[in-house]
Amino acid sequence: MKKIFELLPELEGDESQYISHIIEEMPDEKAKIFSTIYRSRRRDPVLLLVLSLIGLFGVAGIHRFFIGHIGMGILYFFTLGLCFIGTIVDMINYKNFAFEYNRKVAQELLKEVNL
Repeated sequence: MKKIFELLPELEGDESQYISHIIEEMPDEKAKIFSTIYRSRRRDPVLLLVLSLIGLFGVAGIHRFFIGHIGMGILYFFTLGLCFIGTIVDMINYKNFAFEYNRKVAQELLKEVNL
């Protein structure tokens, strides 16, 4: 667990545990490479929340585009965030959306680093 705090101190909760489990078996050099690339590709949950707020008062669905849900982003855009209800629900679940996206990024990156 110490390794994760040195390499990626900004991670919290489930994401920290998940990434810690991934890099604990890696040699130090690969763990450093993984953490550097992961940091650049991951989505920050707080930024996702801010984008959801922007969607509530401005362009609905921008937070969905940010995490790669293009179809839902288009739907939110044309329905004003499903009449604001979908955007409000997404504001409550922003950490889950970010963790889901970041987990996919970690799995893809793990395949790249192990090649």
